[in-house]
Amino acid sequence: MLRILATPWREFARLYSSVAFVRLAVLGIGLGVVSGCAAMLFFLGIEYAKHLILVAWAGLSLPAPAGEGLFHDAAAGGAYRPWVIPLATCATGLVTGWLVQRFLPDSLAGMTDGTDAMIRAFHRGKGVIRKRAPFIKGLTSILTIASGGSAGREGPISQIGAGLGSFVADRLHLSTKERRLLMLAGAAGGLGAVFRAPLGGALTAIEVVYREDFEAEAMLPAILSSVVAYTLFAYVFGTEPMFAIPRFSFSDMRELPFYLTLALTCAFTGWAYVRTFRFMKYGVFLRLAERVGIMWTTALGGLLVGLFGIIYTPMLSDGYGWVEQAILGHLTVTTMVTIMVAKTLATAMTLGSGMSGGMFAPALFVGGMTGGVVGYAAHDLFPHIVREPGGYVLVGMAAFFAGVAHAPVGPLIMVCELTQGYGLLAPLMLASAVCILLNRKVSLYENQVENKFESPAHASDATVNLLEGLTVRECFHRGRVPTLEEGTTLKALTDVIAGTSVFTFPVRDASGALSGILAVQDVRALLYEESLFDLVVVRDLMRPLLTLAESDDLYAALLRFVDTDLSHIIVVDDDDREKVLGLLYRADLFKAYSDALRIARED
Repeated sequence: MLRILATPWREFARLYSSVAFVRLAVLGIGLGVVSGCAAMLFFLGIEYAKHLILVAWAGLSLPAPAGEGLFHDAAAGGAYRPWVIPLATCATGLVTGWLVQRFLPDSLAGMTDGTDAMIRAFHRGKGVIRKRAPFIKGLTSILTIASGGSAGREGPISQIGAGLGSFVADRLHLSTKERRLLMLAGAAGGLGAVFRAPLGGALTAIEVVYREDFEAEAMLPAILSSVVAYTLFAYVFGTEPMFAIPRFSFSDMRELPFYLTLALTCAFTGWAYVRTFRFMKYGVFLRLAERVGIMWTTALGGLLVGLFGIIYTPMLSDGYGWVEQAILGHLTVTTMVTIMVAKTLATAMTLGSGMSGGMFAPALFVGGMTGGVVGYAAHDLFPHIVREPGGYVLVGMAAFFAGVAHAPVGPLIMVCELTQGYGLLAPLMLASAVCILLNRKVSLYENQVENKFESPAHASDATVNLLEGLTVRECFHRGRVPTLEEGTTLKALTDVIAGTSVFTFPVRDASGALSGILAVQDVRALLYEESLFDLVVVRDLMRPLLTLAESDDLYAALLRFVDTDLSHIIVVDDDDREKVLGLLYRADLFKAYSDALRIARED
């Protein structure tokens, strides 16, 4: 009976014997707590500062999504003061520029936002994020969004969460691989919390690092982190979704051509969005920064955005309230087109100049307005077919971001979580797939790579995968290997060495069992000491037994060669480890790897 009961426990222990697996799960939960608290503080900071600057001081009345109206019921602090907006954005630009120039001078060129900084750290920075970066970017992002800069909170919170993951890994002295995974887990926690979309946030974090792949090993800690962070965030701010909107559904197949039109339109606006941002950043502001410095460049960007905000207030800040208005049908098609163009320009000026914030929210904003234009225009023309044009706003958000960020699953799931249903799943999948297909050469994030094979983070994995697919049986030299006995004298040994080209010999004890190996390099210094010929025996010179079995993979063989200075390793039979079959040469291992690499590249 005890034996029967012990078997399941033994299997359970064997299954969970991987310490790294369990450690990542536990650390994912811990990161969820930390990143969830960071997300709450970050969110509170933005909402309070936004109310203070834009509502109380500037006297604006901006719509807010139903799930985030923390301070928007409070009375405005006086008369309309439009001059506060450019003053606040310009001051924010000055502060941001000074901090970046002083502490993070390399954070402008080659990065889009905080999410892109996380991607670069994952691929090229060994998962290391400087401790000061999340704090500086978090503070300046709060000021940017609160003062009216066109940016989102998702990029900064991704960088903050990733920085926390990197910090925890360093403190625990974890490996580079684990640091990278915890960095993604921290980012997932931040995204899942601020969007109140735990699954969508986790999937977005692990797939946004590649264009055509995702980091599967980070899925478990990312999901755990995102769920825990979301739970904490929802406990404080409630479980209601960001938007108070009806549940949409797709039931009429005749709508598919309109959703296809939406996908084509999102692909074009996505291309224009990215091109506008790149032009403003590299064609205007980086050239200006080379002449007048970072601080004055960000100040100019802030001033321009603020003046633009006086002219057209819907482009200020993250704009989620306007997205909800579009979903509910409170905006005209003309208004949505105007907002879409204005938001694209404002985002390019804000983030292109070097101010802090994320591209995620503006991308969702522009995508949502694009979907709204198509949906409500189609509803006006074909009301009997397009009955729920508000759903096109949601589909446009997911399809637009999927196309420019090459993240097909995360945004799709995120929209389903925002709507609390899967009624739009089919059009979401169609539109996202078409946008990704058409925008293959368009990328919002500059540090994305195609897949794991092109990532420096997985350079060693490619080697391991190739060698693990090959066995010793395929490349060792099969044949008789001269065998020594422990009692063989040095004089007899010199004759054996002189008569063969082998540099490694198996050694057997008196009973005939393999007991060790002898390497020629260990004997070379004694070969001409005739006074020792009859005194020294093989037992005195041999090393501990080291062999490879036929079925061992070449990666295991490589590790054996790395740990020793041997040029040959003895190969034994799988079933009878006392039976010597031949030798594996170091050169043959490298040739097998070279051949496999060439075949892989040809495929």
